[in-house]
Amino acid sequence: MCESAQTGPVILLGCGRLGSAVLEGWLNTGAVVPKNIIVLTPSTKPMAEDAAARGARLNPPVGDLAEASALVIAVKPAKWRDALLPLLPHLAADVALVSAMAGVKADDIAMATNRAVVRVMPTTAVAQASGVAAVWAEREHTRAVAHSLFEPLADVVDLADEDQMDAATAVAGSAPAFIYAFARALARAGEARGLSPDAAARLATGALRSAGAGAGTGAPLSDLIARIASPGGTTQAGLEAMGATGDLDRAAEAAVKFAVYRAGELSA
Repeated sequence: MCESAQTGPVILLGCGRLGSAVLEGWLNTGAVVPKNIIVLTPSTKPMAEDAAARGARLNPPVGDLAEASALVIAVKPAKWRDALLPLLPHLAADVALVSAMAGVKADDIAMATNRAVVRVMPTTAVAQASGVAAVWAEREHTRAVAHSLFEPLADVVDLADEDQMDAATAVAGSAPAFIYAFARALARAGEARGLSPDAAARLATGALRSAGAGAGTGAPLSDLIARIASPGGTTQAGLEAMGATGDLDRAAEAAVKFAVYRAGELSA
């Protein structure tokens, strides 16, 4: 684990789905202790209220913001200027800005704020300390800040180029929803073969848990597939059917392609 690069409190700007997941992960792991968390949110959020009950500061006076060594931006990409720029006069000159927004370039944030920026795209499973997070930074110090904040919550993957961030967002940040959608399709296929809706849904969800347990071993994906797909068996027959049509590859390519395209639209 990376040694902490934080020297003061951490501000979480935005507490929607992703912000709440990050906050829950910090609280569950102690990656950031409650007294060092400042949450800024314009509306009531259950996780923010829970953090405040544990000792975090919720929407404190702006004078408190100068203490922060890092600020995690977890607002909607289209709203970041409105949310962040009014805070600048109250932030330390050396505060590290950690952007968890899809599509928004680090240079755009850095030019508007005159602060160092690191981009990170975590999955919402950071709430259970089981996430993955892609990280890109131009400066080593800001990269270290992101590592210290997210390594306790996720498998942190450093990217060599910021241009890879949108693809990483699609492959990791958006992919759990793609995988859930595939599991739902499997459940529906099971129903078509006579399973009750409840049984089909439970079996498909259980299969997701089983797959996750295998992924947790760190084995290559091809090895994980081979462990289940015996030559000539039922699993191999299903895999060959998917491969024969090419539908699975085309669906994955389309999902990543259009997620990347949408990230570009968000940054425009």
